[in-house]
Amino acid sequence: MAYEPWQPGMIITAGRLLSISPTWQDWTPVWTTSTGANLPAFNNATVTARYAQSALTVYYRMEIVFGTTTAFGGGGASDNWRFSMPVPAAATSGIVGQGEAHDVSVANTGGRLGIRPRLTSTTTIELEVSTGRVDAVAVTAGGLIDAVTPWTWASGDVIRVWGNYEAAA
Repeated sequence: MAYEPWQPGMIITAGRLLSISPTWQDWTPVWTTSTGANLPAFNNATVTARYAQSALTVYYRMEIVFGTTTAFGGGGASDNWRFSMPVPAAATSGIVGQGEAHDVSVANTGGRLGIRPRLTSTTTIELEVSTGRVDAVAVTAGGLIDAVTPWTWASGDVIRVWGNYEAAA
């Protein structure tokens, strides 16, 4: 049931309570690019994406562990990755959460860096590098994440994002 603000005289029903009580559920994000060319594909990646909606607030979390047959797209630094969101947003937004990317080819935790999910449309996020590596090694390829930014992605690399945003009414 879609959210509807409470009005005087409304009757409490199970459906009304469900519309304001978050219940976590799965969603399958669609992975595209900003140009629509050089499309990536999850293939055997492990994708865990869950969300809950309470009234007009959507809470989400997504983890992608890239697999041996994952195709990262070949658009280079000008073809940013986009991931679909579970519920359309009320508007675009510069930051709708936080996250991390992990390059498993770097020993220990040195390959981790912070990322920010941005709603670049009301239905998709793009991921922006927000910090350097935790071992203080400079990240020279910043900006929005794509097939070669902030590194050349490979099997075992991970993206995790979580946050919340306002759903469209």
